[in-house]
Amino acid sequence: MAEKTEATVSATPATPKGLAVEQQYGIKDHWKALAACTLVSMCPFQYGIDFGLIGGLQSMVGFLQVFGYPDPHLVMGYNLSTERQQLISSLMTLGAFVASLTVGPIASVMGRKTSIWAASLLCVVANVIMMATTDIGGLYAGRLLIGLSNGMFMTFSQLYIQEVAPARYRGLMISSFQVWTSLGSLVGTIVDNFTSKMEGRSAYLIPLGLVYIVPALLSVGLLLIPESPRWLMQHGKVEPARKALRWGRPYTDAMVDEEIRDIAVSLEDEDRIMKSASFKDMFRDPVDRRRTVLAICGLSVQGASGAMYMIAYGTYFFQIAGISDAFEVSCILNAVGIVAILINSSLITHFGRRRVFLTTGLCLCALAQLFTAVVWTVNPGTKSAGQAIVGLAVVYIMGYNGMVATYAWISGGELPSQRLRSHTFGLATAVGFFIAWLTTFTAPYFINPASMGWGPKYGYIWAPSCLLSALWVYFFLPEVKDRTLEEITEMFEAGVSARKFRKYVCVGAVPSSDQSDGAENKREGQVVYAEEVSGKREV
Repeated sequence: MAEKTEATVSATPATPKGLAVEQQYGIKDHWKALAACTLVSMCPFQYGIDFGLIGGLQSMVGFLQVFGYPDPHLVMGYNLSTERQQLISSLMTLGAFVASLTVGPIASVMGRKTSIWAASLLCVVANVIMMATTDIGGLYAGRLLIGLSNGMFMTFSQLYIQEVAPARYRGLMISSFQVWTSLGSLVGTIVDNFTSKMEGRSAYLIPLGLVYIVPALLSVGLLLIPESPRWLMQHGKVEPARKALRWGRPYTDAMVDEEIRDIAVSLEDEDRIMKSASFKDMFRDPVDRRRTVLAICGLSVQGASGAMYMIAYGTYFFQIAGISDAFEVSCILNAVGIVAILINSSLITHFGRRRVFLTTGLCLCALAQLFTAVVWTVNPGTKSAGQAIVGLAVVYIMGYNGMVATYAWISGGELPSQRLRSHTFGLATAVGFFIAWLTTFTAPYFINPASMGWGPKYGYIWAPSCLLSALWVYFFLPEVKDRTLEEITEMFEAGVSARKFRKYVCVGAVPSSDQSDGAENKREGQVVYAEEVSGKREV
């Protein structure tokens, strides 16, 4: 075989093997698999609507009369204590964090569909508690339980989409995940806007009633779609896995058999997957360790952008910044966020470079945060400052919703190793939720007038965080657009540097730590490259 350096190979245009097969078929041919993924992608609607509703409830007189205290210095005439504001918002993300930590063990036993059914039931129970109670302790309990539910919704829907969506459309499907999150936030803020002027508990009970809709739709819809073929293969259910692949794709028997073989090669022995995969395995092997760290960091840049304080306290933030019609502004920003995601979704399949979009989005977020803080420092409390903050918030939402949130979730889901996918993605999601919880918990200390009262100057903290995250993405995050999960494994096993992933030419399955014992001893000399010699590719 002719010698070839990695640098030379990286200059050769990449032609992903899996993508070449899937390009024979369009969206119409994959409609069943895409419909199943679209149904499951509705799960984050619950996460979004929770933030949309709770952010508005904290500025709603009917809610504050029950859980807050009178404060004539604020526009709404009431306020929440810093401690209650922290717990009401952050207990949900804390619950999601706890749920994410259990994803690995649960995913090894329960199917993706069963886990989503369990999340739906838990969501209903939590919402019943929140609607029935007038005691702050009961509200806290409901918030924690609905956080557990949302954590399960977010992680298991992601696992299903990653494992079922065709490689060509995986980015598109995961971007729809973010569409549902933003749509939930928009619906929540719109309903809050219309009920905010109502008196009594109805002002917040009506919005909370919306929480039941999606769990009901999911519970029925899941009856119509198959389980993840990868999860079925992990449990030795080859025939059900084959049927699941045929249900979702227009492939011939030979093509289905080939994909089954590819999945089998990428998965370790089923008994070892079920019994031996553990937390230590994510860090013991150098390749697995690299993939684990990248998945965690890739998903964590979403929290590092500082978006959680805007998401959790948006309406409250605008009110204390002196912006009139804070509820309407929140609705507009959520609508802008959806438009940004839809534009991005139309580009992601053809131009969806993860590294470029993430870096650009984080830089936009940094500039918006910095200028917001500067404007409020120079002209605090003025009408012109309020107008400027609204405009900068639009820029921020365009960068965050349109680029950062979508690609952070995609990166966190695509990069884990095959046999440790549920464990690694669960850990990455847990770290992401922990950062979200930390941001949500500490934000009131900075923005609440009863504490430090920084308000918009809070942006001074998050602008540097966004810039540091952008630098990390540029130097360390691999580009895996249009790659099958097996090709991603091959590139990691080959030790390809992050900046050379995009043009690397994959040549087929390579023995890896996902497939055999003693991989560390075998990895040296396993790197396989393709070379063009006299018009023919030699391997």
